[in-house]
Amino acid sequence: MEFNLAQVHESIAERFGERDCVVQGSRRTSWRDFTERTRRLANFLLSQGLGRLTERAGLEPWSSGQDHVALYLYNSPEYLEGMYGAFKSRTVPLNINYRYVADELAYVLNDSRARVIIYHLEFAPQLASVIDRVAGLELLIAVDDGSGQAPVAGSVMYEEVLAGASARRPPVDWSANDLYMVYTGGTTGQPKGVLWRQADIFSAALGGRPRPESDHEYGGMDELLDRVNAQRYRLVTLPAPPLMHGAAQWSSMHTFNNAGTVVMQDDTTRLDAADIWRTVGREKAGRLLIIGDAFARPLLDELRLGHYDLSSLRMIVSGGVALSADLKAELMERIDGLRILDTIGSSESGNQGNLLSDRSGKASTGVFVPAAGNLVLDREMRRELAPGEDHTGWFARSGRIPLGYLGDEEKTRRTFPEIDGVRYSVPGDRARLLPDGRIELLGRESVTVNSGGEKIFVEEVEQALKEHPAVYDAVVTGRPSQRWGQEVVAVVQLTGGARADEGSLRAACAERLASFKLPKAFVFVDTVERSPAGKADYAWARKMAEEAP
Repeated sequence: MEFNLAQVHESIAERFGERDCVVQGSRRTSWRDFTERTRRLANFLLSQGLGRLTERAGLEPWSSGQDHVALYLYNSPEYLEGMYGAFKSRTVPLNINYRYVADELAYVLNDSRARVIIYHLEFAPQLASVIDRVAGLELLIAVDDGSGQAPVAGSVMYEEVLAGASARRPPVDWSANDLYMVYTGGTTGQPKGVLWRQADIFSAALGGRPRPESDHEYGGMDELLDRVNAQRYRLVTLPAPPLMHGAAQWSSMHTFNNAGTVVMQDDTTRLDAADIWRTVGREKAGRLLIIGDAFARPLLDELRLGHYDLSSLRMIVSGGVALSADLKAELMERIDGLRILDTIGSSESGNQGNLLSDRSGKASTGVFVPAAGNLVLDREMRRELAPGEDHTGWFARSGRIPLGYLGDEEKTRRTFPEIDGVRYSVPGDRARLLPDGRIELLGRESVTVNSGGEKIFVEEVEQALKEHPAVYDAVVTGRPSQRWGQEVVAVVQLTGGARADEGSLRAACAERLASFKLPKAFVFVDTVERSPAGKADYAWARKMAEEAP
């Protein structure tokens, strides 16, 4: 059986309707109420003439036959309602980065061909400033966030839309071919919409297998529901990063597909570590999603200052960027019984691998047990490597992979090549397949530094720097060099009150790295800039490096 996300959610709601589905502060939405609200939104969208236009058969991989709904929101119950209301109307939700300036916002709205936008009133002025530059945007739905901003002219209010729509099951036939789309962050180029069949993303990242490394997929809804019913613990997850990024969406939908509860901190406009820990304790969350060191460091800073009831917290899941071994060790030391699951993947691949750490062994980073369908291709992308072949290749996935990038045939063919009749996803990470079948991740090709003919993966240098006790955060980049072509530059944020000079930092790196990988220069900053999801801003880092003496 192939699954549709709307159908999975409706089936779980039939069995577990009284459970909490989404919780934020005093707002508690049961599975039954969430189902009613998403049906109302779906029926409203259908009443406006929106929905699937062309069935999947016959469409090119980079084409969508459905209408698109942009979500321009902070984390909130309405964000998840917007996603599932779209799924249930057979429209396609897409994520808008709320930090975009006007030109970036206009670009994504046009590139995505959005016909609908659901937005928090706080963003009304920014949306109003670009509305005349966006073709095809027909329906504006405003969510009242208490900001006091007036809605953009022509908007309808979200709660009024729901109040006036039917709560009956939408009169459409959901399909496994219906799309899920997630826009990439655009950290190494313009953002692109990655198109997935819902059946494929369900299996690749959203809990469509009993175990990620297993080839077995659920054979039907009964098998899925029976497994959920047999779970020892009800899954309560707090996805701390913004839902405008794939990791938080996937964590939330994975929780839904296990009949769990998604919990949101009170203030989702910023990373407030105290708020996150209070919410974990108040709602008895068992799982917390973070994004690497950028989230772990402030969370640990807060744990050192205050006491929180974290007795319910059994697992921290980290993805997107690396989580340093020393931070893992301290988190597990401070929270009894905690395990940490590192995940690796991308918008173009789904979950590619996992690394589980607990207090029984030494914490590590950078080596993963591959999820089903994941492998390493050789440098020339001609064949799959076997365990132990001592080559640096491309981390790839076959089987359940995306269709392509919306409207971009060239990039689709480049990222999803066909080799000997098998189609692969090759997002751009370099990796090595170890003799025991685990995968050592080396780094993203697009941000490597080529210095003196040697290729240097910046993530490796960043991790070495973060081992220094005075380093709070670091981003590594390259800048032009007459001697080397490019030279490695480290942009470093020191821990408050700490001191370190270039010599000590370079010496610390030399304990782990070959001499050609060592930074040639250091730029010290008050704060390393990152996205709200914790990902490095390499364009900013390059600017800092190039402007430094």
